[in-house]
Amino acid sequence: MDGKKILLIEDEKNVAEFIIQGLEEDGYVVYYANKYSDALPLLTAHAIDLIVLDILLPEMNGLEVCKNLRHLGYTDLPILMVTALGSPENVVLGLDSGADDYLSKPFKLIELKARVRTLIRRKQEITKQVKVAEKKTFTYKFLEIDDYKKIAYANGQELNLTSTEYRLLMLLIQAPGKVFERSELLDKVWGINFDIGSNVVDVYINYLRKKIEKTTPVKTIHTVIGMGYVLKIDS
Repeated sequence: MDGKKILLIEDEKNVAEFIIQGLEEDGYVVYYANKYSDALPLLTAHAIDLIVLDILLPEMNGLEVCKNLRHLGYTDLPILMVTALGSPENVVLGLDSGADDYLSKPFKLIELKARVRTLIRRKQEITKQVKVAEKKTFTYKFLEIDDYKKIAYANGQELNLTSTEYRLLMLLIQAPGKVFERSELLDKVWGINFDIGSNVVDVYINYLRKKIEKTTPVKTIHTVIGMGYVLKIDS
């Protein structure tokens, strides 16, 4: 993969060796740390393209590591979380902490590689889009997104959105009136093209609704029962 750099944070040595060998076979450069304090110097020293992060780590668990990295400014760096805790609740926790994708142990190497390729490709596509359209504004009724500054507004008031909420609103605002199925939202916002058996889409739609509707009594994101969600503002 053209020497793309991956940082692996995993404390189980046999699992780490398995992942490193598989990724290096595909041409990735893999840096390895078994805890957060060892990972930070590697992250600052190298232009990392993606992080593979285990949840069960010494010193600080992967959920906290993920949150810390986002707070440190690594907002666009893809993070693939791997863990033996594969329940729907833990999937939601992982995504809520800022992870871009989630893989449950035990997993097949071919699946890990596919997830890595998808996340890196998505990051490359986003980078290309930014270069092509450095300054772009999207508007619908009283909603506005300044995609250059990554800021959203409702009725002129800035919305304090998380990166996931921002991506969700960006998708909706580019196709007002279109009914998005949950599976499509999972694919386009989270990059997950399979049923994770959780209500993460519904949770984030609710987060976004509440933030928008603090500025207005008008309903913005409607539920289409049995189908999905639609951004529709009646005049």
